[in-house]
Amino acid sequence: MGQTLCICSRGSITIDNKRYYFIQKLDEGGFSYVDLLEGVQDGRFYALKRILCHDREARQEAQTEVEMHQLFNHPNILGLTAHTFVDRNGKSEAWLLLPYISKGSLWSVLEKLRDKGSSMPERRILHILHGICTGLKAVHERGYAHRDLKPTNVLLDEDDRPLLMDLGSMNKAQIEVRGSREAMTVQDWAAQRCTISYRAPELFNVESHCIIDARTDIWSLGCVLYSMMFLQGPFDMIFQKGDSVALAVQNSVLIPQPCSYSEGLQNLLSSMMVSNPQERPAVGWVLDQVQDLRTCSPNTHTNMV
Repeated sequence: MGQTLCICSRGSITIDNKRYYFIQKLDEGGFSYVDLLEGVQDGRFYALKRILCHDREARQEAQTEVEMHQLFNHPNILGLTAHTFVDRNGKSEAWLLLPYISKGSLWSVLEKLRDKGSSMPERRILHILHGICTGLKAVHERGYAHRDLKPTNVLLDEDDRPLLMDLGSMNKAQIEVRGSREAMTVQDWAAQRCTISYRAPELFNVESHCIIDARTDIWSLGCVLYSMMFLQGPFDMIFQKGDSVALAVQNSVLIPQPCSYSEGLQNLLSSMMVSNPQERPAVGWVLDQVQDLRTCSPNTHTNMV
């Protein structure tokens, strides 16, 4: 399963007969670590995501993440270079070798803009949004939904090309809920895997008989667009204050005024931030709107920094 791996020394590893040098740690979460590696043969940088698998269920979840990566070969979805499962000292880890994107996440870009007291130009927003929608459309067309779309799960390369990452929460786009027990199972899963301030309203209180579909991603996409326009998500402050996000998402999202962005972009945002999923558009429609807006984007906010 996966690629053969051996630890050759403290500073290097070999995956599938290719050697990589350890450079530094990049990130650390509750159950995963990300290290920066350099390929000895190609000189390229890679991110090694190490997922701690405490039990069989965790190992299966990691395997699912691998399989989700392998489903796609798309310019707006982060590819998987190699993977393996490592068992050492009675502990199991899943190792996912991914391309390293030096510019970092969309969120890190927004933080820098906020620190400078700047804003993101509308043309840049539309460029990034177009790429996110293109990647998301590919996911939906394969019958899946991302389920955890947020600025930290969108990487930007040097040309501002967005790449969707962290595919561990992806599952079938359409989930039929039949009964209160299934509803609670879906709700509990969402509470664990879908970031609260970007989670669609229908995932907070799942109805006993309903169909959850890919439009959960459209709500999250709206939150991402909002964050690009206003440098924070629409529910970030509510969550940070300890107030109820579940209650807040039931109300209409108000666009802060005065707003320097075009009426078309504001209307697009409003169309996605609708509590009733049946009234939200599909990603194809959103993509069409973004393309239309790009052709008539205002000359305001034209700098691409």
